[in-house]
Amino acid sequence: MVLETFGEEEEARKKDGKGKKDKKDKKEKDKDIAGSGVSQKETETDSLSQENAVFLKEDKGPFPEDGATAQDTSSSGMEGSLLPDEIYEATIKTGSGHEDESQDADHRGIPTPREIAAIIPSSLSIDSLRQWKVLPMKIEEDILEVGIPAMDHFQNAQILGASMGHPVEVRIIPEEKLMALLRRLYDFRSGVADETVEAMEGIEDLDDLAREDVLSDSVDVPVIRLVNGLILDAIRQRATDIHVEPYEDQVQIRFRIDGVLHDRLQIPRSHQAPLTSRIKVMARMDIAEHMVPQDGRIGVTLGGKAVDIRVSSVPTQHGERIALRVLDKGEGLLFLEDLGMSARERNVMENIIHIPHGMILFTGPTGSGKTTTMYAILQALSTPEVNIITVEDPIEYDLPGVAQMQVNEKAGVTFSSALRSILRQDPDILMIGEMRDFDTAHIGVQASLTGHLVLSTLHTNDSISAVVRLIDMGIEPYLAAGSLIASVAQRLVRRICPVCREEVDPGQLLRSHGVSKAFRGRGCDHCNWTGYRGRVGIYEQFVLDEDIAEAVISSQPVSALRQMARKKGFRTLWEIGLEKVEKGVTSPEELLRVTSED
Repeated sequence: MVLETFGEEEEARKKDGKGKKDKKDKKEKDKDIAGSGVSQKETETDSLSQENAVFLKEDKGPFPEDGATAQDTSSSGMEGSLLPDEIYEATIKTGSGHEDESQDADHRGIPTPREIAAIIPSSLSIDSLRQWKVLPMKIEEDILEVGIPAMDHFQNAQILGASMGHPVEVRIIPEEKLMALLRRLYDFRSGVADETVEAMEGIEDLDDLAREDVLSDSVDVPVIRLVNGLILDAIRQRATDIHVEPYEDQVQIRFRIDGVLHDRLQIPRSHQAPLTSRIKVMARMDIAEHMVPQDGRIGVTLGGKAVDIRVSSVPTQHGERIALRVLDKGEGLLFLEDLGMSARERNVMENIIHIPHGMILFTGPTGSGKTTTMYAILQALSTPEVNIITVEDPIEYDLPGVAQMQVNEKAGVTFSSALRSILRQDPDILMIGEMRDFDTAHIGVQASLTGHLVLSTLHTNDSISAVVRLIDMGIEPYLAAGSLIASVAQRLVRRICPVCREEVDPGQLLRSHGVSKAFRGRGCDHCNWTGYRGRVGIYEQFVLDEDIAEAVISSQPVSALRQMARKKGFRTLWEIGLEKVEKGVTSPEELLRVTSED
Protein backbone atom coordinates (compact mmCIF):
# COMPACT_ATOMS: atom_id res chain seq x y z
CA MET A 1 0.00 0.00 0.00
CA VAL A 2 1.30 3.39 -0.96
CA LEU A 3 0.19 6.57 0.74
CA GLU A 4 0.72 9.49 -1.60
CA THR A 5 0.27 13.14 -0.67
CA PHE A 6 0.47 16.49 -2.46
CA GLY A 7 2.69 19.41 -1.55
CA GLU A 8 4.54 17.90 1.44
CA GLU A 9 7.96 17.16 -0.04
CA GLU A 10 10.08 18.14 2.96
CA GLU A 11 8.11 16.11 5.45
CA ALA A 12 8.04 13.16 3.07
CA ARG A 13 11.81 13.21 2.58
CA LYS A 14 12.29 13.04 6.33
CA LYS A 15 9.88 10.13 6.64
CA ASP A 16 11.46 8.39 3.67
CA GLY A 17 14.91 8.63 5.27
CA LYS A 18 13.57 7.30 8.50
CA GLY A 19 11.80 4.50 6.62
CA LYS A 20 15.00 3.34 4.96
CA LYS A 21 16.78 3.30 8.30
CA ASP A 22 14.09 1.21 9.99
CA LYS A 23 13.14 -0.99 7.07
CA LYS A 24 14.42 -4.19 8.63
CA ASP A 25 12.61 -3.55 11.94
CA LYS A 26 9.35 -2.87 10.11
CA LYS A 27 9.44 -6.12 8.18
CA GLU A 28 9.97 -8.07 11.36
CA LYS A 29 7.05 -6.30 13.04
CA ASP A 30 4.83 -7.04 10.02
CA LYS A 31 5.48 -10.74 10.51
CA ASP A 32 4.61 -10.47 14.19
CA ILE A 33 1.31 -8.76 13.35
CA ALA A 34 0.46 -11.35 10.70
CA GLY A 35 0.92 -14.23 13.10
CA SER A 36 -0.59 -12.67 16.18
CA GLY A 37 -4.29 -13.07 15.28
CA VAL A 38 -5.24 -9.66 16.71
CA SER A 39 -8.48 -7.97 15.77
CA GLN A 40 -8.77 -5.85 12.62
CA LYS A 41 -9.20 -2.55 14.49
CA GLU A 42 -6.09 -3.20 16.60
CA THR A 43 -4.17 -4.29 13.54
CA GLU A 44 -5.26 -1.18 11.62
CA THR A 45 -4.24 1.17 14.43
CA ASP A 46 -0.86 -0.47 14.83
CA SER A 47 -0.24 -0.84 11.11
CA LEU A 48 -1.06 2.78 10.34
CA SER A 49 1.25 3.95 13.08
CA GLN A 50 3.99 1.82 11.53
CA GLU A 51 2.98 2.75 7.98
CA ASN A 52 1.43 -0.65 7.26
CA ALA A 53 -2.10 -1.63 6.18
CA VAL A 54 -4.27 -4.73 5.99
CA PHE A 55 -6.02 -5.71 2.77
CA LEU A 56 -9.49 -7.23 3.13
CA LYS A 57 -9.81 -10.18 0.81
CA GLU A 58 -13.48 -11.03 1.29
CA ASP A 59 -16.00 -9.08 -0.90
CA LYS A 60 -19.02 -7.99 1.13
CA GLY A 61 -20.35 -5.67 -1.58
CA PRO A 62 -18.57 -2.45 -2.41
CA PHE A 63 -19.53 -0.42 0.66
CA PRO A 64 -21.43 -0.75 3.95
CA GLU A 65 -25.18 -0.46 3.99
CA ASP A 66 -26.81 2.94 4.46
CA GLY A 67 -26.44 4.14 8.00
CA ALA A 68 -23.37 2.03 8.68
CA THR A 69 -19.80 3.27 8.71
CA ALA A 70 -16.63 1.64 7.59
CA GLN A 71 -15.62 1.29 11.23
CA ASP A 72 -18.91 -0.46 12.05
CA THR A 73 -18.33 -2.92 9.24
CA SER A 74 -14.73 -3.60 10.18
CA SER A 75 -15.62 -4.34 13.79
CA SER A 76 -18.42 -6.77 12.90
CA GLY A 77 -18.81 -9.28 10.10
CA MET A 78 -15.74 -8.38 8.10
CA GLU A 79 -13.34 -8.95 10.97
CA GLY A 80 -13.23 -12.64 10.22
CA SER A 81 -12.12 -12.00 6.65
CA LEU A 82 -8.59 -10.97 7.60
CA LEU A 83 -5.93 -13.18 6.15
CA PRO A 84 -2.75 -13.13 8.27
CA ASP A 85 -0.49 -13.73 5.31
CA GLU A 86 -1.90 -10.85 3.25
CA ILE A 87 -0.30 -7.80 4.83
CA TYR A 88 1.21 -5.15 2.61
CA GLU A 89 4.05 -2.84 3.46
CA ALA A 90 3.24 0.88 3.29
CA THR A 91 5.55 3.60 2.14
CA ILE A 92 5.07 7.33 1.80
CA LYS A 93 5.48 8.93 -1.59
CA THR A 94 5.09 12.62 -2.31
CA GLY A 95 3.83 14.55 -5.27
CA SER A 96 5.12 17.88 -6.43
CA GLY A 97 3.02 20.89 -5.60
CA HIS A 98 -0.53 21.49 -6.72
CA GLU A 99 -2.31 19.70 -9.51
CA ASP A 100 -3.27 21.68 -12.59
CA GLU A 101 -6.98 21.09 -12.87
CA SER A 102 -7.07 22.36 -16.44
CA GLN A 103 -5.53 19.10 -17.60
CA ASP A 104 -7.09 15.68 -17.39
CA ALA A 105 -3.73 13.99 -16.98
CA ASP A 106 -0.27 15.33 -16.37
CA HIS A 107 3.16 14.27 -15.20
CA ARG A 108 1.87 13.78 -11.66
CA GLY A 109 -0.07 10.74 -12.78
CA ILE A 110 -3.68 11.94 -12.55
CA PRO A 111 -5.58 9.67 -14.96
CA THR A 112 -8.25 10.89 -17.36
CA PRO A 113 -11.96 10.14 -16.78
CA ARG A 114 -11.78 7.65 -19.67
CA GLU A 115 -8.91 5.79 -18.00
CA ILE A 116 -10.70 5.73 -14.65
CA ALA A 117 -13.96 4.54 -16.21
CA ALA A 118 -12.13 1.70 -17.92
CA ILE A 119 -11.18 0.07 -14.60
CA ILE A 120 -14.49 0.62 -12.76
CA PRO A 121 -16.98 -2.27 -13.02
CA SER A 122 -20.32 -1.25 -14.53
CA SER A 123 -22.03 -2.50 -11.37
CA LEU A 124 -20.14 0.02 -9.22
CA SER A 125 -22.13 3.24 -8.84
CA ILE A 126 -20.37 6.60 -8.88
CA ASP A 127 -22.92 7.64 -6.24
CA SER A 128 -21.27 5.15 -3.86
CA LEU A 129 -17.82 6.47 -4.68
CA ARG A 130 -19.00 10.01 -4.02
CA GLN A 131 -20.72 9.08 -0.76
CA TRP A 132 -17.70 7.23 0.62
CA LYS A 133 -15.14 9.64 -0.89
CA VAL A 134 -12.98 7.11 -2.68
CA LEU A 135 -11.87 6.99 -6.30
CA PRO A 136 -10.07 4.13 -8.05
CA MET A 137 -7.25 5.75 -10.02
CA LYS A 138 -5.38 2.95 -11.78
CA ILE A 139 -4.24 -0.66 -11.55
CA GLU A 140 -0.52 -1.39 -11.81
CA GLU A 141 1.04 -4.79 -11.16
CA ASP A 142 -2.33 -6.00 -9.83
CA ILE A 143 -2.39 -3.21 -7.20
CA LEU A 144 -5.31 -0.77 -7.20
CA GLU A 145 -4.43 2.86 -6.46
CA VAL A 146 -7.29 4.59 -4.64
CA GLY A 147 -7.62 8.34 -4.07
CA ILE A 148 -9.00 9.43 -0.68
CA PRO A 149 -9.18 12.89 0.97
CA ALA A 150 -7.81 11.76 4.34
CA MET A 151 -6.77 8.63 6.22
CA ASP A 152 -10.19 8.62 7.89
CA HIS A 153 -11.41 7.04 4.66
CA PHE A 154 -8.71 4.39 4.53
CA GLN A 155 -11.04 1.51 5.36
CA ASN A 156 -13.40 2.62 2.58
CA ALA A 157 -10.47 2.24 0.19
CA GLN A 158 -9.82 -1.25 1.58
CA ILE A 159 -13.45 -2.22 1.00
CA LEU A 160 -13.30 -0.86 -2.54
CA GLY A 161 -10.17 -2.90 -3.21
CA ALA A 162 -11.85 -6.02 -1.81
CA SER A 163 -14.88 -5.49 -4.05
CA MET A 164 -12.65 -5.14 -7.12
CA GLY A 165 -10.35 -8.01 -6.12
CA HIS A 166 -7.09 -6.09 -5.76
CA PRO A 167 -4.79 -5.01 -2.94
CA VAL A 168 -4.80 -1.25 -2.58
CA GLU A 169 -2.46 1.70 -2.43
CA VAL A 170 -3.99 4.94 -1.19
CA ARG A 171 -3.25 8.40 -2.45
CA ILE A 172 -4.19 11.49 -0.44
CA ILE A 173 -5.95 14.03 -2.69
CA PRO A 174 -7.60 17.24 -1.41
CA GLU A 175 -11.34 16.68 -1.13
CA GLU A 176 -12.26 19.45 -3.59
CA LYS A 177 -10.02 17.91 -6.25
CA LEU A 178 -11.35 14.45 -5.53
CA MET A 179 -14.96 15.63 -5.94
CA ALA A 180 -13.99 17.43 -9.16
CA LEU A 181 -12.52 14.19 -10.51
CA LEU A 182 -15.72 12.34 -9.61
CA ARG A 183 -17.83 14.98 -11.37
CA ARG A 184 -15.69 14.71 -14.50
CA LEU A 185 -15.99 10.93 -14.30
CA TYR A 186 -19.76 11.24 -14.11
CA ASP A 187 -19.74 13.61 -17.10
CA PHE A 188 -17.87 10.98 -19.10
CA ARG A 189 -19.84 7.99 -17.87
CA SER A 190 -23.36 9.45 -18.04
CA GLY A 191 -23.04 11.52 -21.22
CA VAL A 192 -25.97 11.29 -23.59
CA ALA A 193 -24.59 8.51 -25.75
CA ASP A 194 -26.12 6.67 -28.68
CA GLU A 195 -26.49 3.47 -26.69
CA THR A 196 -28.59 5.30 -24.08
CA VAL A 197 -30.98 6.52 -26.76
CA GLU A 198 -31.13 3.07 -28.36
CA ALA A 199 -31.82 1.46 -24.98
CA MET A 200 -35.03 3.49 -24.66
CA GLU A 201 -36.95 1.09 -26.92
CA GLY A 202 -40.06 -0.20 -25.14
CA ILE A 203 -40.10 2.37 -22.33
CA GLU A 204 -43.69 3.59 -22.00
CA ASP A 205 -45.08 3.56 -18.45
CA LEU A 206 -43.41 6.34 -16.44
CA ASP A 207 -46.23 7.13 -14.02
CA ASP A 208 -44.42 5.82 -10.96
CA LEU A 209 -40.94 7.16 -11.66
CA ALA A 210 -39.50 9.30 -8.86
CA ARG A 211 -37.49 12.47 -9.22
CA GLU A 212 -33.77 11.88 -9.15
CA ASP A 213 -30.62 13.79 -8.33
CA VAL A 214 -29.31 14.61 -11.82
CA LEU A 215 -25.75 13.94 -10.62
CA SER A 216 -26.61 10.29 -10.11
CA ASP A 217 -25.89 7.15 -12.09
CA SER A 218 -27.86 4.80 -9.85
CA VAL A 219 -30.88 4.61 -12.16
CA ASP A 220 -31.23 1.90 -14.77
CA VAL A 221 -34.22 3.20 -16.79
CA PRO A 222 -32.67 4.67 -19.96
CA VAL A 223 -35.15 7.53 -20.32
CA ILE A 224 -34.34 8.74 -16.79
CA ARG A 225 -30.65 8.64 -17.58
CA LEU A 226 -31.33 10.52 -20.83
CA VAL A 227 -33.28 13.32 -19.14
CA ASN A 228 -30.81 13.56 -16.26
CA GLY A 229 -27.95 13.64 -18.74
CA LEU A 230 -29.59 16.39 -20.80
CA ILE A 231 -30.21 18.55 -17.73
CA LEU A 232 -26.68 17.99 -16.45
CA ASP A 233 -25.19 18.72 -19.86
CA ALA A 234 -27.23 21.93 -20.16
CA ILE A 235 -26.04 23.15 -16.76
CA ARG A 236 -22.43 22.26 -17.54
CA GLN A 237 -22.60 24.20 -20.82
CA ARG A 238 -24.26 27.21 -19.12
CA ALA A 239 -27.43 26.80 -21.20
CA THR A 240 -30.40 28.91 -20.16
CA ASP A 241 -33.01 26.90 -22.09
CA ILE A 242 -33.56 23.36 -23.31
CA HIS A 243 -35.92 22.92 -26.26
CA VAL A 244 -37.53 19.57 -27.09
CA GLU A 245 -38.99 19.99 -30.58
CA PRO A 246 -40.92 17.12 -32.22
CA TYR A 247 -40.99 16.88 -36.00
CA GLU A 248 -42.37 14.34 -38.45
CA ASP A 249 -39.41 11.95 -38.41
CA GLN A 250 -37.39 12.90 -35.35
CA VAL A 251 -37.19 14.91 -32.13
CA GLN A 252 -34.67 17.76 -32.11
CA ILE A 253 -33.14 18.84 -28.80
CA ARG A 254 -31.49 22.25 -28.70
CA PHE A 255 -29.73 24.32 -26.03
CA ARG A 256 -29.76 28.10 -25.83
CA ILE A 257 -26.25 29.13 -24.78
CA ASP A 258 -25.37 32.81 -24.44
CA GLY A 259 -28.65 33.74 -26.14
CA VAL A 260 -28.15 31.59 -29.26
CA LEU A 261 -29.71 28.18 -29.96
CA HIS A 262 -27.41 25.24 -30.73
CA ASP A 263 -28.41 21.75 -31.88
CA ARG A 264 -27.56 19.22 -29.18
CA LEU A 265 -29.17 15.89 -30.01
CA GLN A 266 -31.56 14.16 -32.39
CA ILE A 267 -33.56 11.17 -31.21
CA PRO A 268 -36.02 8.94 -33.06
CA ARG A 269 -39.65 9.98 -33.10
CA SER A 270 -40.53 6.75 -31.26
CA HIS A 271 -38.72 8.09 -28.18
CA GLN A 272 -40.80 11.26 -27.99
CA ALA A 273 -43.55 9.83 -25.76
CA PRO A 274 -41.31 8.46 -22.97
CA LEU A 275 -39.08 11.55 -23.06
CA THR A 276 -42.04 13.94 -22.84
CA SER A 277 -43.73 11.86 -20.15
CA ARG A 278 -40.60 11.74 -18.01
CA ILE A 279 -40.18 15.53 -18.14
CA LYS A 280 -43.87 16.04 -17.28
CA VAL A 281 -43.64 13.61 -14.37
CA MET A 282 -40.66 15.51 -12.97
CA ALA A 283 -42.52 18.82 -13.42
CA ARG A 284 -45.71 17.49 -11.73
CA MET A 285 -47.71 18.03 -14.90
CA ASP A 286 -50.65 15.96 -16.14
CA ILE A 287 -49.13 13.28 -18.37
CA ALA A 288 -52.58 12.20 -19.60
CA GLU A 289 -53.30 15.65 -21.08
CA HIS A 290 -51.70 16.28 -24.47
CA MET A 291 -53.91 18.92 -26.09
CA VAL A 292 -53.73 21.75 -23.54
CA PRO A 293 -50.70 23.96 -22.75
CA GLN A 294 -49.25 23.24 -19.31
CA ASP A 295 -46.70 24.78 -16.99
CA GLY A 296 -44.63 23.12 -14.28
CA ARG A 297 -41.48 23.40 -12.28
CA ILE A 298 -38.64 20.96 -11.57
CA GLY A 299 -36.27 21.22 -8.63
CA VAL A 300 -33.03 19.31 -9.14
CA THR A 301 -29.69 19.14 -7.37
CA LEU A 302 -26.26 19.08 -8.94
CA GLY A 303 -23.51 18.17 -6.53
CA GLY A 304 -25.47 19.72 -3.66
CA LYS A 305 -26.32 22.88 -5.68
CA ALA A 306 -30.01 23.70 -6.19
CA VAL A 307 -31.23 24.37 -9.72
CA ASP A 308 -34.80 25.31 -10.65
CA ILE A 309 -36.20 24.45 -14.06
CA ARG A 310 -39.35 26.09 -15.39
CA VAL A 311 -41.20 23.81 -17.80
CA SER A 312 -43.72 24.78 -20.47
CA SER A 313 -45.48 22.47 -22.92
CA VAL A 314 -47.66 23.37 -25.90
CA PRO A 315 -49.41 21.01 -28.35
CA THR A 316 -48.19 21.07 -31.96
CA GLN A 317 -49.10 19.06 -35.05
CA HIS A 318 -46.34 16.52 -34.28
CA GLY A 319 -46.85 16.29 -30.52
CA GLU A 320 -46.03 18.31 -27.45
CA ARG A 321 -43.22 20.82 -27.73
CA ILE A 322 -41.44 21.41 -24.41
CA ALA A 323 -39.24 24.29 -23.30
CA LEU A 324 -37.25 24.13 -20.07
CA ARG A 325 -35.85 27.36 -18.60
CA VAL A 326 -32.82 26.58 -16.42
CA LEU A 327 -32.49 28.84 -13.38
CA ASP A 328 -29.22 28.19 -11.60
CA LYS A 329 -29.77 29.66 -8.13
CA GLY A 330 -26.07 29.75 -7.45
CA GLU A 331 -25.22 31.68 -10.63
CA GLY A 332 -28.32 33.66 -11.55
CA LEU A 333 -28.28 36.49 -9.02
CA LEU A 334 -25.91 39.29 -9.96
CA PHE A 335 -24.96 42.56 -8.34
CA LEU A 336 -24.75 45.92 -10.07
CA GLU A 337 -21.00 45.62 -10.46
CA ASP A 338 -21.48 42.30 -12.30
CA LEU A 339 -23.70 43.70 -15.06
CA GLY A 340 -20.85 44.98 -17.23
CA MET A 341 -21.72 48.67 -17.13
CA SER A 342 -19.02 51.22 -17.81
CA ALA A 343 -18.15 53.62 -14.99
CA ARG A 344 -20.25 56.33 -16.63
CA GLU A 345 -23.33 54.12 -16.99
CA ARG A 346 -22.90 52.78 -13.48
CA ASN A 347 -22.85 56.30 -11.98
CA VAL A 348 -26.08 57.20 -13.79
CA MET A 349 -27.73 53.99 -12.56
CA GLU A 350 -26.59 54.54 -8.96
CA ASN A 351 -28.03 58.06 -9.01
CA ILE A 352 -31.48 57.18 -10.35
CA ILE A 353 -32.10 54.13 -8.14
CA HIS A 354 -31.46 56.12 -4.97
CA ILE A 355 -34.20 58.66 -5.72
CA PRO A 356 -36.76 57.88 -3.00
CA HIS A 357 -39.92 57.92 -5.13
CA GLY A 358 -40.84 57.73 -8.79
CA MET A 359 -40.83 55.06 -11.50
CA ILE A 360 -37.98 53.45 -13.45
CA LEU A 361 -38.90 51.39 -16.51
CA PHE A 362 -36.69 48.76 -18.16
CA THR A 363 -37.34 47.98 -21.81
CA GLY A 364 -36.13 45.36 -24.23
CA PRO A 365 -37.17 42.08 -25.83
CA THR A 366 -37.73 38.86 -23.94
CA GLY A 367 -34.42 37.44 -22.73
CA SER A 368 -32.56 40.75 -22.71
CA GLY A 369 -31.85 40.60 -18.95
CA LYS A 370 -34.44 43.07 -17.62
CA THR A 371 -35.41 40.92 -14.62
CA THR A 372 -31.76 40.25 -13.79
CA THR A 373 -31.07 43.98 -13.76
CA MET A 374 -34.03 44.69 -11.48
CA TYR A 375 -32.95 41.90 -9.13
CA ALA A 376 -29.48 43.45 -8.96
CA ILE A 377 -31.03 46.82 -8.09
CA LEU A 378 -33.25 45.31 -5.40
CA GLN A 379 -30.24 43.63 -3.81
CA ALA A 380 -28.47 47.00 -3.76
CA LEU A 381 -31.49 48.67 -2.17
CA SER A 382 -32.45 45.92 0.27
CA THR A 383 -31.69 47.08 3.81
CA PRO A 384 -33.48 46.56 7.13
CA GLU A 385 -34.85 50.12 6.87
CA VAL A 386 -36.96 49.53 3.74
CA ASN A 387 -39.91 47.28 2.89
CA ILE A 388 -39.62 45.76 -0.61
CA ILE A 389 -42.44 43.81 -2.25
CA THR A 390 -42.49 42.37 -5.76
CA VAL A 391 -45.23 41.00 -8.04
CA GLU A 392 -43.78 38.57 -10.57
CA ASP A 393 -44.85 36.05 -13.17
CA PRO A 394 -43.04 33.84 -12.40
CA ILE A 395 -40.70 34.28 -9.44
CA GLU A 396 -37.32 33.37 -10.92
CA TYR A 397 -35.00 33.67 -7.92
CA ASP A 398 -35.51 34.02 -4.18
CA LEU A 399 -34.31 37.41 -2.99
CA PRO A 400 -33.25 37.64 0.66
CA GLY A 401 -35.13 40.33 2.57
CA VAL A 402 -37.72 40.80 -0.20
CA ALA A 403 -41.39 39.73 -0.14
CA GLN A 404 -42.14 38.18 -3.55
CA MET A 405 -45.67 37.57 -4.80
CA GLN A 406 -46.53 35.15 -7.60
CA VAL A 407 -49.20 36.03 -10.18
CA ASN A 408 -51.92 33.38 -10.34
CA GLU A 409 -54.63 34.34 -12.79
CA LYS A 410 -56.68 31.19 -12.10
CA ALA A 411 -56.97 32.32 -8.48
CA GLY A 412 -57.67 35.90 -9.51
CA VAL A 413 -54.21 37.20 -8.58
CA THR A 414 -53.19 39.47 -11.46
CA PHE A 415 -50.63 42.26 -11.55
CA SER A 416 -53.30 44.91 -10.99
CA SER A 417 -55.16 43.08 -8.20
CA ALA A 418 -51.90 42.19 -6.45
CA LEU A 419 -50.76 45.82 -6.60
CA ARG A 420 -53.96 47.01 -4.96
CA SER A 421 -53.37 44.59 -2.10
CA ILE A 422 -49.68 45.20 -1.50
CA LEU A 423 -50.12 48.97 -1.40
CA ARG A 424 -51.84 48.31 1.94
CA GLN A 425 -48.68 46.53 3.14
CA ASP A 426 -46.80 49.83 3.57
CA PRO A 427 -44.08 49.14 0.96
CA ASP A 428 -41.22 51.50 0.24
CA ILE A 429 -40.13 49.88 -3.01
CA LEU A 430 -42.29 47.96 -5.49
CA MET A 431 -41.23 45.78 -8.38
CA ILE A 432 -43.86 44.96 -11.00
CA GLY A 433 -42.80 42.16 -13.31
CA GLU A 434 -44.46 43.72 -16.36
CA MET A 435 -46.86 46.54 -17.15
CA ARG A 436 -49.24 44.72 -19.47
CA ASP A 437 -52.36 46.90 -19.39
CA PHE A 438 -53.79 50.24 -18.36
CA ASP A 439 -54.84 49.09 -14.87
CA THR A 440 -51.34 47.92 -13.94
CA ALA A 441 -49.71 51.01 -15.42
CA HIS A 442 -52.20 53.35 -13.74
CA ILE A 443 -51.71 51.80 -10.28
CA GLY A 444 -47.92 51.86 -10.76
CA VAL A 445 -47.99 55.54 -11.69
CA GLN A 446 -50.21 56.38 -8.74
CA ALA A 447 -47.89 54.46 -6.39
CA SER A 448 -44.85 56.34 -7.71
CA LEU A 449 -46.63 59.65 -7.11
CA THR A 450 -47.49 58.75 -3.51
CA GLY A 451 -43.98 58.17 -2.19
CA HIS A 452 -43.00 54.74 -3.55
CA LEU A 453 -40.11 53.75 -5.78
CA VAL A 454 -41.54 51.56 -8.56
CA LEU A 455 -39.50 49.32 -10.88
CA SER A 456 -41.16 47.67 -13.87
CA THR A 457 -40.69 46.57 -17.48
CA LEU A 458 -42.16 47.45 -20.84
CA HIS A 459 -41.69 45.96 -24.30
CA THR A 460 -40.28 48.74 -26.48
CA ASN A 461 -37.28 48.93 -28.79
CA ASP A 462 -35.52 51.83 -27.08
CA SER A 463 -35.63 53.82 -23.87
CA ILE A 464 -37.30 56.97 -25.16
CA SER A 465 -40.20 55.02 -26.67
CA ALA A 466 -41.16 53.92 -23.14
CA VAL A 467 -42.65 57.36 -22.50
CA VAL A 468 -44.75 57.19 -25.67
CA ARG A 469 -45.83 53.64 -24.80
CA LEU A 470 -47.10 54.75 -21.39
CA ILE A 471 -49.16 57.49 -23.01
CA ASP A 472 -50.51 55.01 -25.60
CA MET A 473 -51.65 52.74 -22.74
CA GLY A 474 -53.88 55.56 -21.48
CA ILE A 475 -51.66 57.36 -18.97
CA GLU A 476 -52.03 61.12 -19.18
CA PRO A 477 -48.85 62.87 -20.41
CA TYR A 478 -48.58 64.99 -17.27
CA LEU A 479 -48.80 61.87 -15.07
CA ALA A 480 -46.18 60.07 -17.16
CA ALA A 481 -43.83 63.07 -17.00
CA GLY A 482 -44.39 63.57 -13.28
CA SER A 483 -43.85 59.95 -12.27
CA LEU A 484 -41.08 58.69 -14.57
CA ILE A 485 -37.52 59.04 -13.26
CA ALA A 486 -35.86 57.25 -16.16
CA SER A 487 -36.27 54.49 -18.69
CA VAL A 488 -33.48 52.02 -19.48
CA ALA A 489 -33.26 50.01 -22.68
CA GLN A 490 -30.92 47.05 -22.57
CA ARG A 491 -29.55 44.23 -24.69
CA LEU A 492 -27.24 41.33 -24.00
CA VAL A 493 -24.25 40.76 -26.28
CA ARG A 494 -21.94 37.77 -26.18
CA ARG A 495 -18.45 38.28 -24.82
CA ILE A 496 -15.53 37.33 -27.02
CA CYS A 497 -13.69 34.32 -25.61
CA PRO A 498 -10.58 35.67 -23.84
CA VAL A 499 -8.56 32.57 -24.75
CA CYS A 500 -8.89 32.78 -28.54
CA ARG A 501 -9.55 36.51 -29.05
CA GLU A 502 -7.72 38.06 -31.99
CA GLU A 503 -7.73 41.49 -33.62
CA VAL A 504 -9.48 41.85 -36.98
CA ASP A 505 -10.29 44.59 -39.45
CA PRO A 506 -13.32 46.56 -38.14
CA GLY A 507 -14.81 46.99 -41.61
CA GLN A 508 -16.04 50.04 -43.44
CA LEU A 509 -19.25 50.47 -41.43
CA LEU A 510 -17.50 50.60 -38.06
CA ARG A 511 -14.68 52.78 -39.37
CA SER A 512 -17.27 55.28 -40.54
CA HIS A 513 -18.36 55.53 -36.91
CA GLY A 514 -14.83 56.10 -35.64
CA VAL A 515 -13.97 52.53 -34.60
CA SER A 516 -10.27 51.93 -35.31
CA LYS A 517 -9.97 48.28 -34.24
CA ALA A 518 -12.16 45.28 -33.61
CA PHE A 519 -11.79 41.75 -32.26
CA ARG A 520 -13.24 38.33 -32.88
CA GLY A 521 -13.02 34.91 -31.24
CA ARG A 522 -11.20 32.34 -33.34
CA GLY A 523 -12.84 29.40 -31.54
CA CYS A 524 -11.30 26.96 -29.07
CA ASP A 525 -12.17 24.28 -26.54
CA HIS A 526 -12.75 26.91 -23.85
CA CYS A 527 -15.67 28.46 -25.78
CA ASN A 528 -16.85 25.24 -27.45
CA TRP A 529 -15.57 26.63 -30.77
CA THR A 530 -18.11 29.44 -30.88
CA GLY A 531 -15.67 32.31 -30.26
CA TYR A 532 -17.83 33.57 -27.38
CA ARG A 533 -18.14 32.79 -23.69
CA GLY A 534 -20.63 34.58 -21.45
CA ARG A 535 -22.66 37.73 -22.05
CA VAL A 536 -22.56 41.37 -21.01
CA GLY A 537 -25.26 44.04 -21.02
CA ILE A 538 -25.38 47.33 -22.89
CA TYR A 539 -27.62 49.96 -21.30
CA GLU A 540 -29.27 53.00 -22.90
CA GLN A 541 -30.41 55.27 -20.05
CA PHE A 542 -32.94 58.05 -20.72
CA VAL A 543 -33.19 60.28 -17.63
CA LEU A 544 -35.99 62.82 -17.42
CA ASP A 545 -35.28 66.31 -16.12
CA GLU A 546 -37.52 69.40 -16.07
CA ASP A 547 -36.91 70.32 -19.72
CA ILE A 548 -37.62 66.84 -21.01
CA ALA A 549 -40.65 66.50 -18.71
CA GLU A 550 -42.12 69.68 -20.19
CA ALA A 551 -41.52 68.32 -23.69
CA VAL A 552 -43.37 65.10 -22.73
CA ILE A 553 -46.32 67.10 -21.34
CA SER A 554 -46.50 69.07 -24.58
CA SER A 555 -46.50 65.77 -26.53
CA GLN A 556 -43.25 66.36 -28.38
CA PRO A 557 -42.25 63.54 -30.80
CA VAL A 558 -39.60 60.95 -29.98
CA SER A 559 -37.08 62.62 -32.29
CA ALA A 560 -37.36 65.90 -30.37
CA LEU A 561 -36.96 64.09 -27.04
CA ARG A 562 -33.87 62.27 -28.35
CA GLN A 563 -32.31 65.51 -29.55
CA MET A 564 -32.84 67.13 -26.15
CA ALA A 565 -31.42 64.08 -24.36
CA ARG A 566 -28.27 64.06 -26.55
CA LYS A 567 -27.44 67.56 -25.41
CA LYS A 568 -27.44 66.23 -21.85
CA GLY A 569 -25.10 63.28 -22.58
CA PHE A 570 -27.57 60.62 -23.76
CA ARG A 571 -26.02 57.73 -25.75
CA THR A 572 -27.86 55.11 -27.78
CA LEU A 573 -27.44 51.33 -27.64
CA TRP A 574 -25.50 51.48 -30.91
CA GLU A 575 -23.02 54.03 -29.61
CA ILE A 576 -22.45 52.12 -26.36
CA GLY A 577 -22.04 48.91 -28.36
CA LEU A 578 -19.41 50.50 -30.61
CA GLU A 579 -17.39 51.34 -27.53
CA LYS A 580 -17.50 47.71 -26.38
CA VAL A 581 -16.44 46.54 -29.84
CA GLU A 582 -13.38 48.77 -29.81
CA LYS A 583 -12.45 47.60 -26.32
CA GLY A 584 -12.60 43.97 -27.45
CA VAL A 585 -15.57 43.01 -25.29
CA THR A 586 -17.77 41.90 -28.18
CA SER A 587 -17.54 41.55 -31.96
CA PRO A 588 -19.00 43.66 -34.77
CA GLU A 589 -21.24 40.76 -35.84
CA GLU A 590 -22.65 40.41 -32.35
CA LEU A 591 -23.41 44.12 -32.09
CA LEU A 592 -25.28 44.02 -35.40
CA ARG A 593 -27.20 40.95 -34.21
CA VAL A 594 -28.76 42.68 -31.19
CA THR A 595 -29.09 46.29 -32.33
CA SER A 596 -28.98 48.40 -35.48
CA GLU A 597 -27.20 51.47 -36.74
CA ASP A 598 -28.73 54.77 -35.60
